[in-house]
Amino acid sequence: MVAQRLNKEINMNNAVLLEKKEGVAIVTLNRPDRLNAVNDEIRAGLKEKLDDAAKDDEVKVIIVTGAGRGFCAGADMDGLAATSQGESQGSQLEAEERNYETNGVKGFDGGFSYFPTVPKPIIAAINGPAAGVGFIMALYADIRFAKEGAVFSSAFSKRGLIAEWGVGWILPRLVGIARANDILFSSRKFTADEAEQMGIVNRTFSESDFDDAVFEYAKDLAKNVSPRSLRIMKEQIYNAQGETIGENLESSMQAMLDSFGSEDFKEGVAHFVEKREAKFTGN
Repeated sequence: MVAQRLNKEINMNNAVLLEKKEGVAIVTLNRPDRLNAVNDEIRAGLKEKLDDAAKDDEVKVIIVTGAGRGFCAGADMDGLAATSQGESQGSQLEAEERNYETNGVKGFDGGFSYFPTVPKPIIAAINGPAAGVGFIMALYADIRFAKEGAVFSSAFSKRGLIAEWGVGWILPRLVGIARANDILFSSRKFTADEAEQMGIVNRTFSESDFDDAVFEYAKDLAKNVSPRSLRIMKEQIYNAQGETIGENLESSMQAMLDSFGSEDFKEGVAHFVEKREAKFTGN
């Protein structure tokens, strides 16, 4: 049993990779032979690698992408097959118990809906197929860029499943109810260009430009924008989805007043007046 657990932990470490450079953490799902389909090791390893990036003061922005030619093809079919026969019920390997770094976003807890609670921007670099839970993972990222040729599908209705992990809440907010119904009911495949037209992805890049364009965008945020502003605005945007306009006005006014006393506000004014690069601390 101990050896089996140790082998799973080793696999988990390899299943999700973490690279850090120039203020950007690149988190890569690493099962390219299975189009990065989600198994226990991916699920647990991703949560831990995101937390590692969140706790590193040198990291300002996080990119999530897939190894090889896919972003994430959804849940591992071997696991789904076992579940359909009553042989498996949920994950056998959970993310390690630790004090996860979170922000003030409320209500985003299960599955991959926890992405909004990570206190740094998450950019989904969708380099290939994003289906099922991989599609959901992309939706919960803060910003989504796609490579030309990437294909999307919810896939659930064709597996006898339903709108999982709150996708029935977030997808209509991005594309509207009618388009969400189409995507979920039909489970049809659609291209990166259509995804951009619908508002699912922010921008589509050519295959030759994709990697550099995504990294340059992330690096610009890491270098030129206040980490405190990013953290607070992320909280505001997601919490606002459950607030009235009056509640949001009240909370945003208080946040603005708090900003006036921050070190990043002082630096934001100083670097503009002095015509130099910003040196934000996140405080």
